[in-house]
Amino acid sequence: MKDYVKVTINDKTVEVPREYTILNAAVEAGIKIPTLCHLDLHDLKMVNRTASCRVCMVEIEQRPNLAPACATPINDGMVIRTDSLRAIRARRMAVELLLSNHPTDCLICQRNVRCELQSLAQELNVREIKYSGKRNKYPLDTSSQAIIKNQDKCILCRRCETACNEIQTCGILSALNRGFDTIVGPAFNLPMVETSCTYCGQCVAVCPTAALTEVNHTHKVWEELHKPDKYVVVQVAPAIRVALGELFGMEAGSIVTGKLAAALRRMGFDQVYDTEFGADVTIMEEAKELIHRLEHGGTLPMLTSCCPAWVSFIEHQFPDMVDVPSTCMSPHIMFGAIAKTYLAEKIGIDPKKMVVVSVMPCVAKKAEAARTELSIDDNDDVDIVITTRELGDMLKEAGIDLDKLPDEDFDHPLGKSTGAASIFGTTGGVIEAAMRTAYEWVTGETLEEVEFKQLRGMDGIREATVDLKGKELKIGIAHGLGNARQMLEDIRNGKSEFHAIEIMACPGGCVGGGGQPYHYGNDEIVKKRQEAIYREDRGKSIRKSHENPEVIKLYKEYLGEPYGELAHKLLHTKYEAKERI
Repeated sequence: MKDYVKVTINDKTVEVPREYTILNAAVEAGIKIPTLCHLDLHDLKMVNRTASCRVCMVEIEQRPNLAPACATPINDGMVIRTDSLRAIRARRMAVELLLSNHPTDCLICQRNVRCELQSLAQELNVREIKYSGKRNKYPLDTSSQAIIKNQDKCILCRRCETACNEIQTCGILSALNRGFDTIVGPAFNLPMVETSCTYCGQCVAVCPTAALTEVNHTHKVWEELHKPDKYVVVQVAPAIRVALGELFGMEAGSIVTGKLAAALRRMGFDQVYDTEFGADVTIMEEAKELIHRLEHGGTLPMLTSCCPAWVSFIEHQFPDMVDVPSTCMSPHIMFGAIAKTYLAEKIGIDPKKMVVVSVMPCVAKKAEAARTELSIDDNDDVDIVITTRELGDMLKEAGIDLDKLPDEDFDHPLGKSTGAASIFGTTGGVIEAAMRTAYEWVTGETLEEVEFKQLRGMDGIREATVDLKGKELKIGIAHGLGNARQMLEDIRNGKSEFHAIEIMACPGGCVGGGGQPYHYGNDEIVKKRQEAIYREDRGKSIRKSHENPEVIKLYKEYLGEPYGELAHKLLHTKYEAKERI
């Protein structure tokens, strides 16, 4: 039973749990205290309480010094003022000091109007930078294919450290040097490309400024769209349609599938496709691979391989287990391979003139597309990857108002998808989709109830059993790389045994990806996106990947059998143990 105490905030008395901070109590009382470094994603278990920015300072009765609300525990009978002149001036000074060592190129900054420091300066009525002195100046790190690190815009909030070290357990980012020269970066301030960074993008997702951003590829897309000799096709991932609307003022969880297809056509793409088709093909391959491993004594457990950040994580952090993941490429890479072979042949286009653009909720997909093994005859399966945020920027740049567009369908023959493909966008979705197909292939019976609700939820680590008519499959699910680490260590140490495991690097799965619209610490947004994913599934007339007529036609006309020779050549890959840095 919780122990409650009474505190008075701005003359309002509230009763709250004893373990609360002043900030928690203020929220309970309906009183807003500005914050910057603080982050508390309760359901996703991501909490940052470094109290480094000093923006949330409050006055406590009978205490001489102001205190940071985010990190100060409450006591019974505590009397607090959040609106005293002294507290307000302290907050404004904290922001003015941050701005004194911050670039003022807001108009051309990638985070313009989406920068929390910028918003806070406006909220606190900061109209001049009063302090001047030495400014930090560091080179821009553009070494990687996925993330840009701009140390000049870092405010030392340490959110990225929390995401990287405590949530993802990658251990790439930490504080370096001391005093005014303190920075956050990899050990020895190595370029990002020389580290074991997975490019999951969770550091980007929580950064309040533009200190960490994705590599912007919007200019590349515009250039390709205006080359007369190029045939540019685009594909969009399942998680995009439940998040893009937020960038146009729609409520979190709004489904914009039809409007998304219409918008992409207006941008000038020659063909507009759905990565969900690639997800259905992935299930054909992955379910068959799992059955093959079960029947022929293959390596178990088999781990899903749709998430490139997770694949990079196991290559660097668990090199002795690189034979465990499925050899299936991720859905958008599979789609690219099919587009540049089957589709190109069908529509009479030279594959070398075809440009495949992927719109992804993920920053790591940028680095994945650049992997040399994911190509056919030196022609990359996917040429350009942009995030949900980048697509939103491009639509606004082109004057396309998503909300005003009529619904349109995706192009064919690679445009039809099933509900199983839709749920790829959330934690538990890939393995559930695989079970819908594996069940029917193993038992030879029709699966009447397609929803495996025991595989759903937001717990970081989940276990479930699926009954295949007498054969029980033990399933493991983890989202967030810290949870993945725990699960893999338990397997390695013999504490856990599974037949199949789904792992997604980002908390919540792709709906919480590093390239999605910023949620600014509101984990309810991620949950609403997840709920929308399941609504999309329920709205589909076909909900099993192996019943997709266009997928059936693809195998009949071109690929042959799932997990067969040609399918293996085009749609499967291999992983390599890599040095951890």
